[in-house]
Amino acid sequence: MAIFDATTSASARRIGKDRAALVPRPNLFDYREERARFTWADAWTMLDGLPGSRGYNIAHETVDRHAAGRHADKVAIRWIGKTGARRDLTYADLRHETNRFANALSALGVKPGERVFVLLGRLPELYIALLGALKARCVVSPLFSAFGPEPIATRVGIGEGRVLVTTPDLYRRKVEGVRDRMPSLAHVILVGDGETGGSGLHRWPALVDAASPDFEIAATDPEDMALLHFTSGTTGRPKGAIHVHGAIVAHHATGRYALDLHPDDVYWCTADPGWVTGTSYGVLAPLSNGVTSIVVEAEFDAQTWYSTLARERVSVWYTAPTAIRMMMRLGADAARGYDLSALRFAASVGEPLNPEAVVWGLEALGRPFHDNWWQTETGGIMIANFAALDIKPGSMGMPLPGIEAAILRRRESGVEVIGEPLVEGELALKKGWPSMMRGYLHEEERYAKCFVGDWYLTGDLAKRDADGYFWFVGRADDVIKSAGHLIGPFEVESALMEHPAVAEAGVIGKPDPTVGEIVKAFVALKPGHEPSEALRKELLAHARKRLGAAVAPKEIDFRGNLPKTRSGKIMRRLLKARELGLPEGDLSTLESDEK
Repeated sequence: MAIFDATTSASARRIGKDRAALVPRPNLFDYREERARFTWADAWTMLDGLPGSRGYNIAHETVDRHAAGRHADKVAIRWIGKTGARRDLTYADLRHETNRFANALSALGVKPGERVFVLLGRLPELYIALLGALKARCVVSPLFSAFGPEPIATRVGIGEGRVLVTTPDLYRRKVEGVRDRMPSLAHVILVGDGETGGSGLHRWPALVDAASPDFEIAATDPEDMALLHFTSGTTGRPKGAIHVHGAIVAHHATGRYALDLHPDDVYWCTADPGWVTGTSYGVLAPLSNGVTSIVVEAEFDAQTWYSTLARERVSVWYTAPTAIRMMMRLGADAARGYDLSALRFAASVGEPLNPEAVVWGLEALGRPFHDNWWQTETGGIMIANFAALDIKPGSMGMPLPGIEAAILRRRESGVEVIGEPLVEGELALKKGWPSMMRGYLHEEERYAKCFVGDWYLTGDLAKRDADGYFWFVGRADDVIKSAGHLIGPFEVESALMEHPAVAEAGVIGKPDPTVGEIVKAFVALKPGHEPSEALRKELLAHARKRLGAAVAPKEIDFRGNLPKTRSGKIMRRLLKARELGLPEGDLSTLESDEK
């Protein structure tokens, strides 16, 4: 692999990949040829469908079709517990266990279309419940186990949850006190030991383990509702994005193209299934492609993660910018001594990955990180840096086959497609991909506002270069307007992160009576560096040199840590709210924080 400069701009540096050295041959090898020939109609033929032409069910495509074929005895999920305990579930095992759960739901009288919420850490039962509920044609909504009572009650309430799968401890601490706010919740299935009491409680062993391992999935329309993923707004209550069984064709195809999954891969997605990435690419995409997935119960620890990559011989790794930046803090030397030779592809999602982090992957792992972009609403990866193409560090990449992306400018009469390269506008996608959300639950008007004609408006500002690569600028409501300039926070953050003292940066616009807004940055430092006025001035000078006086921050504050969501996005709107003394809004997705 060679790193070379395409221009004098650090954010435009490219990493050339020696395609002949890639083993196996990438699934998407000739980008233009594949885009020209690809159709979603052909993509459906990569799946089996339910026997007897009875439609498509996600659980059949991820579990049963493999269990009935040559992958029956292959490990589907290798679970590694916090204490070092291990459990392998083959595709045949997974079929039997998910059948039991589907039968257990039937025994409770739960009907197709009713909502099953899952509030668990990364335990085997989480994956069994999720897939088993899909077999029963229920609608599944995974919840992040670190949520507090308020976001749990809100989501179960909006989703009209009928069943909740959780542990006695989580039920006691986070559910019992707000149970009266969830009148639709009739059954709680408890996983593991622990005492608790209440109505409608069932123990997993008595209900699920005792159920029959035989179950036939009933006819399932691809448009039947399957998944309910919640996404937080800046203010107001969360939105429940509806996804259907037919979304599996997009999960399967994007797993092949964007993550380059092959049947022999050992794959590790570090995202929790309580978030859409952990469901779409921690469960559905890898299982539909017949790979072995690693599931690690414990939370992030750099040395443990390096050890897992080496010991499990992980070949494809999908993680988040937060984890990458935390590993960067320790330096590339932390990876020394671990055999990472099995790793052939590393990818990142959650927030645009700064160029320095992409390049750092080469130094520490021997592989660059391939950033990609998508949203809860899109259901799957839409734009990516692919295995067989050059990476432009800092770029989102190029649209997947079957995805038409464009940069639009809003007009009173509708929208205008911007054809010129490097002109900023709103990123939009042409409707029609299978994993596109079908609505926001109970919020039809809010859903309708996401579309203009055939275009889904993402709310993200971006630009496209002459080579067809897309570049993230910022959320439409994050863009800073200063003295007539439109400034994207990500560009400023990336420049600050090029300084050797900076671990993370978050940038906001601060109201100013003269220029409208000034750029203000919040910076977390790497170990060995301490906040000081001298360092502040050094960072301001560094940014001015890299960005110019019009774009560089005018103020910098130091923070021990920056507020981030679980998916790794720095919560700029929270930084801004605190700076201006405004309401902080929904904090249910907050992962880490240090005011």
